[in-house]
Amino acid sequence: MQTIAQPRLYTVPFLLICVSHFLFGASFNMLIPELPAYLTSLGGAEYKGLIIALFTVTAGISRPFSGRLTDTVGRVPVMIIGTLVCVVCSLLYPILTTVTGFLLLRFFHGFSTGFKPTASTAYAADIVPMQRRGEAMGILGVSMNAGASIAPPVGSWLAQTWSLNAMFYASSGIALVSIFILLNLKETLTDRQAFRPGLLYIHPRDVIENSAVAPAIVTLLIYFSYGTLLTIVPDQSEFLGIGNKGLFFTTFTLCSICSRLVAGKVSDRFGRVPVIKVAAVFTALALIWMGTADTPFTLLAASGAVGFGTGIGAPSVFAWVIDRTPDHRRGRGFATIYIALEIGIGSGALLSAWVYHNNPANFGSAFFVTALSSIAAAGYLQFRRGLR
Repeated sequence: MQTIAQPRLYTVPFLLICVSHFLFGASFNMLIPELPAYLTSLGGAEYKGLIIALFTVTAGISRPFSGRLTDTVGRVPVMIIGTLVCVVCSLLYPILTTVTGFLLLRFFHGFSTGFKPTASTAYAADIVPMQRRGEAMGILGVSMNAGASIAPPVGSWLAQTWSLNAMFYASSGIALVSIFILLNLKETLTDRQAFRPGLLYIHPRDVIENSAVAPAIVTLLIYFSYGTLLTIVPDQSEFLGIGNKGLFFTTFTLCSICSRLVAGKVSDRFGRVPVIKVAAVFTALALIWMGTADTPFTLLAASGAVGFGTGIGAPSVFAWVIDRTPDHRRGRGFATIYIALEIGIGSGALLSAWVYHNNPANFGSAFFVTALSSIAAAGYLQFRRGLR
């Protein structure tokens, strides 16, 4: 019996975009474990929830612009703009050393994730075979998550061994290498326009792509948990005696990578919605476990379980967007998803910081509230009719 060969996925452009995504993810994630303590040292302990929330606000605000520019000016220029923001902001952290200056930088740093992932996902969708979209989104997500996994402990090591400034400069340098890789990519948008200020005028139809609304709702509800992790777990790690606060992030991301490697393929075969339902329920149970963690081992294991659950859902959600969105509005479709993602992360950060209130006795409550959001995602998929 003759076997039909699958269309080729691992082309040079796809591998280059994955490497660039890896470095981009490493650049801004390597800072996260040390930022709560750094803000506390500046006198801003009560503003910990804003570390992630401000970042996600500007990421969300910029999505309609990045989606429109991705579909008009091109994928590559938008990717470069987003990564350049990482280069500049990381260089400025050692200079702006007041609470106000730090929060201002977090605000502008968010533009990076508002631009780069939107354009990268659209670029990847342009070049991968239709039959392997789920697999491709899984691999692209693995690339960024691998960077996010390796970099936080390295960032903590640099801060503890050398200085916080060394960590900031390393973050900037890694982003710069990502830009050099992007310069070698051929643009995939065929009907390009030269940039003009008028392209920054956003019509309401450019903010939300209707075909991506259902995936966006699910994304918001599931990624609520990520804001909680980024805000609470650095303090939880320190409370339980884990010296390198980046370890929880590594565990989370490595487990996410493991599930992403297979979840996209599974969704290509069995459908997006069934896989996302499993991801939402699994994540909710893992978050409840996270709230009960009372040893370093259980915290890291539970963190890994949360990562595994979100890793199951992510490639399926992004492939679902490609399935539902017209090609000429693909950038806007991904912008819609990322707006929802940023709202979820930012809301999770703010609510969990409020519930936690810098009191270790409230760790459990913060995670139990967050688990309800993932349950809501599963409920939406179960009871909303006509989803496919």
